[in-house]
Amino acid sequence: MNAPADTPHHLPQVARRTIAPQALADLQQRFGAQCSLALAVREQHGRDESAFTTVPPPDAVVYAESTQDVSDAVSICARHRVPIIPFGVGSSLEGHLLAVEGGVSIDLSRMNRVLSINAEDLTVTVQPGVTRKQLNEEIKSTGLFFPIDPGADASIGGMCATRASGTNAVRYGTMRENVLALEVVSAQGEVMRTGTRAKKSSAGYDLTRLFVGSEGTLGVMTEITLRLYPLPEAVSAAICSFASVADAVNTTIAIIQMGVPIARVELIDQNSVRMVNAYSKLQLREEPMLLMEFHGSPAGVQEQAETVQSIATEHGGQAFEWVSTPEERTRLWTARHHAYFAALTYRAGCRIISTDTCVPISRLADCLLESMAEADASGIPYFLVGHVGDGNFHFGYMIDPNSADERARAEDLNQALVARAIRLGGTCTGEHGIGLHKMDFLVNEARLGAVQMMRTIKHALDPHNLMNPGKILTWTAPPSH
Repeated sequence: MNAPADTPHHLPQVARRTIAPQALADLQQRFGAQCSLALAVREQHGRDESAFTTVPPPDAVVYAESTQDVSDAVSICARHRVPIIPFGVGSSLEGHLLAVEGGVSIDLSRMNRVLSINAEDLTVTVQPGVTRKQLNEEIKSTGLFFPIDPGADASIGGMCATRASGTNAVRYGTMRENVLALEVVSAQGEVMRTGTRAKKSSAGYDLTRLFVGSEGTLGVMTEITLRLYPLPEAVSAAICSFASVADAVNTTIAIIQMGVPIARVELIDQNSVRMVNAYSKLQLREEPMLLMEFHGSPAGVQEQAETVQSIATEHGGQAFEWVSTPEERTRLWTARHHAYFAALTYRAGCRIISTDTCVPISRLADCLLESMAEADASGIPYFLVGHVGDGNFHFGYMIDPNSADERARAEDLNQALVARAIRLGGTCTGEHGIGLHKMDFLVNEARLGAVQMMRTIKHALDPHNLMNPGKILTWTAPPSH
């Protein structure tokens, strides 16, 4: 299961293409001030939250303000064979937006309008630059909300591109289930639509699902129609500490297997609690902890919570506390979402190699505990958080980016973890996507036949390898006929 020897520890393979000066001139002529060649702007668009810090920035940045802007930018790039990298807010963790082959970053942050709210149908259509928090703020007056919550205030376009999920997935699903329709600009600059607002369809290939999770490698999403949900009548949250991670995980398994419709159940280990306490000025018990949230009617929420409290007690849960007010719930979940940034602060100057495995719930304890033992033995500082209700968890290995030894040891841990997850029937990525970091893992998981089929689709839709090249798949030239 190890990565090939010619890509030790998944360092990015930079192979920049030569960009014709006429291409940049054409972009500047069409976009004027919306096209920037300034180094500071390019560097801003050449960084994400991954551990990769050595990839040069893109050659130019175009700020798109409409679908027509995206179509024109892609058309110009296609004419000159210039790579295209869609950019949202830069919160990705796997190197998705790094310009490993150079090219043009298309910044979609100005395409940030909620286009239509169809409350009666429980749908909304947005541009890709709308962020998760912005969307929920604009629709709250309708009594509806969009539940997908990856933690970061990511753009909806980026969440679609990586097939994101997050803390609410155990009840509401992922972006895969909640994207109904798309408007997409193809690699040739053509505008096309997939899907409808109808609840179901059997009309041809499911192109919507093809683009959701494609990480910008097949086209640029310019409109997205999403499924909404009624705001729950009652919301209650609770925290519970445990003597060990094993007890917390076994509690989670019991909750899920009993069919309790819990909205969120998050695991944070003692390392995470310590860092979060320091960063968010909290006084949580520095022990493994479950953070839980219940949605429904007042009676239903109470019944769920009582059942969960009883299960937690059976597994050694201690200090079970209710968090009742919206302010308290927000503070608690904000602290959980800030675990990543708390770790960056805790070890100043570090970068984080993040894992993203997901396994069947019945194998969660085995996978987690074996991986923790390996991490403890390695000497690499780490933290553990997880959306454990759906079997998804993240180790964050905190490395000195200038230490080749620490990077190598952390990547060895990651490889061992992924191999274990796949062996147990799981996946190398539950929600972060493949990007640069997990390309070899995808081959291990999907096997060569499936990867070759993905490559065939890439060849058909993007024959010149212009759309976010170097991500998900290694490129081989399409067969000649």
